[in-house]
Amino acid sequence: MHTLPSHAMRPLCLNPSLCSSRFPFFSFSIPIFHKFKNNPTIYKKSQKGPPFFSIRCCGSGSVTAKPSWELRRNRAAVQEPDEKVVALRQLFTKPGIGIDAYIIPSQDAHQSEFIAECYMRRAYISGFSGSAGTAIVTKDKAALWTDGRYFLQAEKQLNSSWKLMRAGNFGVPQASEWLTDVLAPGGRVGIDPFLFSYDAAEELKEVISKKNLELVYLYDLNLVDEIWKESRPKPPNKPIRVHDLKYAGIDVVSKLSSLRAELVAAGSSAIVISMLDEVAWLLNLRGSDVPHSPVMYAYLIVEIDAAKLFVDDSKVTSEVMYHLKKAGVELRPYDSILSEIRRLAAEGAHLWLDTSSVNAAIVETYKAACDKYLMNRGSRGKTKNKQYFESDSLPVGPSGVYMQSPVSLAKALKNPSELEGMQNSHLRDAAALAQFWCWLEEEIHKNMKLTEVDLADKLLEFRSKQDGFLDTSFDTISGSGANGAIIHYTPEAESCSVVDPNKLFLLDSGAQYVDGTTDITRTVHFGEPTAREKECFTCVLKGHIALDEAVFPENTPGFVLDAFARSALWKIGLDYRHGTGHGVGAALNVHEGPQSISFRYGNVTPLQKGMIVSNEPGYYEDHAFGIRIETKLVDLSLLSIEEMEWLNSYHSQVWEKVSPLLEGSARQWLWKNTRPITKQ
Repeated sequence: MHTLPSHAMRPLCLNPSLCSSRFPFFSFSIPIFHKFKNNPTIYKKSQKGPPFFSIRCCGSGSVTAKPSWELRRNRAAVQEPDEKVVALRQLFTKPGIGIDAYIIPSQDAHQSEFIAECYMRRAYISGFSGSAGTAIVTKDKAALWTDGRYFLQAEKQLNSSWKLMRAGNFGVPQASEWLTDVLAPGGRVGIDPFLFSYDAAEELKEVISKKNLELVYLYDLNLVDEIWKESRPKPPNKPIRVHDLKYAGIDVVSKLSSLRAELVAAGSSAIVISMLDEVAWLLNLRGSDVPHSPVMYAYLIVEIDAAKLFVDDSKVTSEVMYHLKKAGVELRPYDSILSEIRRLAAEGAHLWLDTSSVNAAIVETYKAACDKYLMNRGSRGKTKNKQYFESDSLPVGPSGVYMQSPVSLAKALKNPSELEGMQNSHLRDAAALAQFWCWLEEEIHKNMKLTEVDLADKLLEFRSKQDGFLDTSFDTISGSGANGAIIHYTPEAESCSVVDPNKLFLLDSGAQYVDGTTDITRTVHFGEPTAREKECFTCVLKGHIALDEAVFPENTPGFVLDAFARSALWKIGLDYRHGTGHGVGAALNVHEGPQSISFRYGNVTPLQKGMIVSNEPGYYEDHAFGIRIETKLVDLSLLSIEEMEWLNSYHSQVWEKVSPLLEGSARQWLWKNTRPITKQ
């Protein structure tokens, strides 16, 4: 599965003996918390990806983009009434609100990609269910921005009250720019500050202030929740579990000790960890609050001599309580995070805040508390964001240390136990996939009528029989024919297609196991693929091989390598609308940073030993097909001798590692599909 603006055959790998079916595993020997090269005096934005309002055009200047309402077919000329949007607008003029526009992002208070159903506010208000997008409602307009992965999906799901803004396409304004165009000077733009990182809120504020627009923080209520009311799902409350040390590799006490050493070096006395996967990794805990991601809703504050976990204690079992107590971690109510932030400021704490991920509500609360502290001390004026050059020359009173979270990189650099778990889980997952493809071929040959949902459900059945299976790692993308061109297509039982054996079928799926996380895509054809389909497919394969075999200097950032995967497609005038590779968590989020391989050059995080990175070029022909990798579709005449050797070597490794986990017809299927191939 691909990150913000796909998948192929095998990982980019510096050590072939460590490779499984998808990701590169770089062997390593490093400290838990790798030293950052960021100078805190110049650190501005997260290295995790672009901030909220910064999607830029990456296409040709000859492209002319039109809003969705100009392109939709079979729609009435009159806009459809949208009762939710009408109800939302009625709140704009209520006392204490007084706004002219309201922004509804996709995120929860932790900037999560996947979120609990009760926080899916943008999906509720707009009807668009994709994982990425931002909705804005004004008094007379409603617009939704999303990236290239979701254009076709959004076209299907948005009613005519909404305009689809294809973020990144030429001629499409950024959301902040659009606001300055449609609102009169003096207008007020409302947001829930818990749902925006501080950086994103500040960037928005800066842009709209140039047109005399005011950004209004609505701390006490979320307007979507106000109209959602009783039908809103309840917050998740499933129990938290301990992540076994044999999979985690490093105990909690050691991780906290290393983090505290980072605090001292940065001149900080405490740090707020708000990213859910960082909290889970640091404490060796896992949860079930978020679909597809084994995390729990919680904040963590680590001080030099204490640590506090802010979580709903109804989720905390006696085993988890004992686990935390051994590590010196205390429990606090989830909703008490802001009061703790105020307490830290009142005590003069120098608080480390990653403003690219910590929400604006927390940062603004800390800044206000710092100002109050100084006023109480007789100081005048506002606090400044002072940085620390030497730990023995700290400013008087509380002051923020604004740098990227050190947990992000430490988590990305996998230890040997995490790498072993990832390899083992991928092998079991590969066995489940082999069983599935064997079953599917047999059903197709029987002329059985199967839907896209039938196939997704059957794959889940095979995976669930594997040891350590917990959940899928994202919604299975099971797309036949044109549906495969919808980059993040999710079939629904009432509207999905019957799988056509004479069209390409794309299956993008993954799983969460107790010891690892998987993400794998294959494209198959059960009839005779066209020459065009084989050409496109083979160019995707060539790009995957090129990236896999790339040799690059140490500390090379991922964007430098992105062109390797696109080059073969570029030569025939094609491209794809998403990044090439993303980090993958070890029994954690299927997408993790800070590393990536993408055309987005803003992420300068170097690729390092221990990181796991996907290698997934693709190609999608709108309304026709989508492509990632399977052998039958290869046009051997387009492959070089070296590429043929790569392919046969890969198949040999698959047979050697996966066949011991199979028997009967599935083993025979794997043997048939991993035999050496030669040019005729």
